[in-house]
Amino acid sequence: MNLNHNVKASVVILNWNGKRLLEQFLPIVIKHTQSDISKVIVSDNGSTDDSVRFMKENYPEIQLVTLDKNYGFAEGYNKTLQQVNSEYVVLLNSDVETTEGWLQNLITYMDNHPEVAAVQPKILSYKEKYKFEYAGASGGFIDRYGYPFCRGRILDKVENDKGQYDNEIPVFWATGACLCIRLKDYFEMGGLDGSFFAHMEEIDLCWRLNARGRKVMCIPSSIVYHVGGASLSKDNPKKMYLNFRNNLLMLYKNLPNRSLPGIFLVRFVFDVLAYFHLIFKGEFKNAYAIIEAYRDFFNLFNSYKQKRIDNLKKTTQKSIATQYKRSILLKFYTGKKLFSSIIWK
Repeated sequence: MNLNHNVKASVVILNWNGKRLLEQFLPIVIKHTQSDISKVIVSDNGSTDDSVRFMKENYPEIQLVTLDKNYGFAEGYNKTLQQVNSEYVVLLNSDVETTEGWLQNLITYMDNHPEVAAVQPKILSYKEKYKFEYAGASGGFIDRYGYPFCRGRILDKVENDKGQYDNEIPVFWATGACLCIRLKDYFEMGGLDGSFFAHMEEIDLCWRLNARGRKVMCIPSSIVYHVGGASLSKDNPKKMYLNFRNNLLMLYKNLPNRSLPGIFLVRFVFDVLAYFHLIFKGEFKNAYAIIEAYRDFFNLFNSYKQKRIDNLKKTTQKSIATQYKRSILLKFYTGKKLFSSIIWK
């Protein structure tokens, strides 16, 4: 089944047991999205609540994809987007509140910049609308050792939005909470890595885009509000596990041979320090999640060798300008806690 013939953009919401979120946010998304050139698709990722029945009874006009089980964020989108036929797709979390003109601003920019593969809007907190949102803020970056941060959020320091990051800039990654990407680029890159299940998969995808000469941008004239943590809270040990394991997989898959050993050595030292920091705080389950992440990373190591080889063969860029070449952890713990305080050169 092919979805959405003759539309420019498909906004795809991947739902898992999120009936409450659909009730709250879907009407707003539809109001700001449905038009002659853009449509909303809801893909149900094997929910066990009443999400499917709710959609069929209340939104029969909205295209509904039903997957047979929970494939996770990454593979759930891969399977859904195989059925989509539009120039652009937007991966939109079910806990996002859109605003007037949010989609048109993204599409207009991409129409005018064919060298750009993916964009994200400015993402603010739904609960504190004057603040940036943790997961995406005003564009994502990573440091030399793979630690992600945002324009507007470094580690746990989230800035207030005062218009200080309202310029359009290239970024290393666009958040999966609201990621607009050309469908052609999505499939040419191989889509999201299904082995990740959830977390870090959009950073991995954007790394591949950047490494092959395609651009990723933040367009702050487009604004959405994100609740965050709807599936897994920030302090959930499973979230800790997925973030650490997937980050290691991402580094192994994307780092060039010349820098891989040194970066992994430093990264291991940082992660050991993180482990003991969590132990000191009494967060034993989160600390153990780091051990589990390393264990499963090494279990997957051999199966990822071919992925790494295939990926690096397609890399055309020796260096990515939007990757911070130093340690964001060292900057943060020496007092540089605002994005504007980082010196890139």
